[in-house]
Formats: sequence, structure tokens, C-alpha cells
Amino acid sequence: MLGEIFFLLIGLVLIIIAAEGFTNGIETLGRRFSLSQAVVGSLLAAVGTALPETVLPIVAIFFYSGESARDIGVGAILGAPFMLSTLAFFLVGITVLASFIKKKRGFEINVETQSTRRDLIFFLPMYSTAVLVPIVAGRSFSVLIAIMLIGGYIFYAYRTFRCESAEIEHSGRMYLQRLAGKLRLSTAQKPNIILILFQVAGALLVMITGAHTFVKSLEHISIRFGMNPLLFALMLAPVATELPEKFNSVTWTWKGRDTLAVGNITGAMVFQSTFPVCVGLLFTDWKLTGMAIFSAILSLLSASIVYGELVLRKRISPLTLLFGGVLYLVYAVVLIAGNR
Repeated sequence: MLGEIFFLLIGLVLIIIAAEGFTNGIETLGRRFSLSQAVVGSLLAAVGTALPETVLPIVAIFFYSGESARDIGVGAILGAPFMLSTLAFFLVGITVLASFIKKKRGFEINVETQSTRRDLIFFLPMYSTAVLVPIVAGRSFSVLIAIMLIGGYIFYAYRTFRCESAEIEHSGRMYLQRLAGKLRLSTAQKPNIILILFQVAGALLVMITGAHTFVKSLEHISIRFGMNPLLFALMLAPVATELPEKFNSVTWTWKGRDTLAVGNITGAMVFQSTFPVCVGLLFTDWKLTGMAIFSAILSLLSASIVYGELVLRKRISPLTLLFGGVLYLVYAVVLIAGNR
């Protein structure tokens, strides 16, 4: 038991350290190419951290036979937008609250409303179509919806590159650049692109390793305490798969880079509602029932609330993001009640 707790903590420490290295590297990459906060947060960071967990449903669907493997794949596809729009939002809200209590910042979130609104404008209709149309029309429009989703994401990326957004703030030198300077391996003031990519990729690999270590240890501890393995698979395992996005956003929020923090989440939501969903639409029965539909509805509800506040009040309140935790709790209660 002590060994499992030790590895649980090791996994968490790896994630936290790697998240700091990843955000530092991705910010440096943005400054190196004069990219905007919207591009760095909603595209580079979002896709970079979303790609590894996208492999899970693809592996389950293509490399394992049987209905259970397909169900796991579909569950992983739907779990990503749900976790991002509930727990990830909640963690950003909690970080703002903690920073406010420590008097590091005010109780507010300062984002580029145009960027966040654009992300949600793409997410809401695309994810709604992918989830709701097949329920009504079956698989008749699956290919058409998949083409629409891929085309929609390409257009979204184009709009993100073209939109007005502030450039990345200067935040000091990249960690590997500092290390190279101390070891007298490099005296260049401008970081080498190879060094930047090495830090970003290395941090991402460490983050993934930490997440897998964390979830395996959590699984053993949960089952030892008598938790139903099915409940673990549906409720706790998806939390770990989204840890990279969550900790990146927490790191950025703590530093006051709210546009990057929120963009990392909303950008990942757009990505997760397009390419992985296309795999589900084209290569599975995509028959959504019960908790799968419920999780999608909660995800759309959370995103709609945030979008509504952006439209009506031109800002996002930390309380609105904290409400994402309430929606996750509702899901957990319904799930536990249904599996007794």
C-alpha cells in the first residue's frame, strides 16, 4: 500500500514538473516565431497535449477486437470533452481562488474574450452535431458529419491564425537554454529551435509517463479500498488522461496567463470534438446511450454557460468555471447510483 501511494505521488510530481517545462517551452516557441497567445494556447499547446490521449481510442478501436474494445474507444472519445469542460474548467477556477486567497491576483479571469468565444463557437455546433444527429438519424449521415468536422477544424485553425491576439509575454529564458548557458554549451541569446522542440517533446513524454504512473497507482489503491473497477474506468481513469491539459492550465493560471490557460482547454475541446469523434463515427457503430449521452449533454451545458457569459457579460467569472466541478459531481453521483 505504501509503495502504491509512493508511486502515486511520484506520478503527480512528474506531471507538475513536466507541465512547468512544457509551458515554458511552448511559450518560448511562440515568442521565437512571434505567434499570438491564441495560436499558442488554442492550437500548439492544446493539440500537443491532446494527441497522446487521442491514441487510446484509436488503439482500442483498430487493434482490439470485440464490442467491449469499441465501447472503451467510444467512451474515451466522449470522455475527453467532458473532462475538459467540467474538471479542467473547475481547476482553473480553483487556481484563481487560491491565488486570490494568497493575494497574488484579483478574483477574476482575464482572457481575450474573442479567442475563447471563437473556440466555443466551433466546439458547440460541431460536438452537438456529432452527438445528437446520429441519435436521431442513425449512421446515415456519419460520413457527411465526419467530413464537416475535419473541414470545420481546418477552418478553425485558419481563423485562429488570422485573428487578432496579443503576442506571448516575455517570461525569462527557456530552462534548457539556461542549463546550456551554465554548462557553457551555448552562449546564444536566441534559443535554438532544436533545443525548444527537445524541451517541449521531452516534457510531454515525462508528463505522459507521470499520468500513466498516477492512474495505475490510483487504480490499485481504489480497488484495494473496494471501488468497483467499472466505476474506476468511467469516473477516475478519464481524469488522468486529461492531466496534461489540466496541469498546463493550472500552471498558466497561477502565472496570470489566463488566455493561454483557458485557450489550452477550449482549444483541446475543439480538437477532441473533431478528429477523435470522426474515428468513432466512421469505424464504430456510434450508438450512444445512457451515461455516454449524459456526459455529452453535461459537456455541452458547461460550454454553453461559459459562452453565454462571454456574450452577455464580455468576461468569464471564476465562479462559472467552478460550476464545472458541480457538473462533474452530478455525473459522478448519477454514475454511482446507477451501478449499485
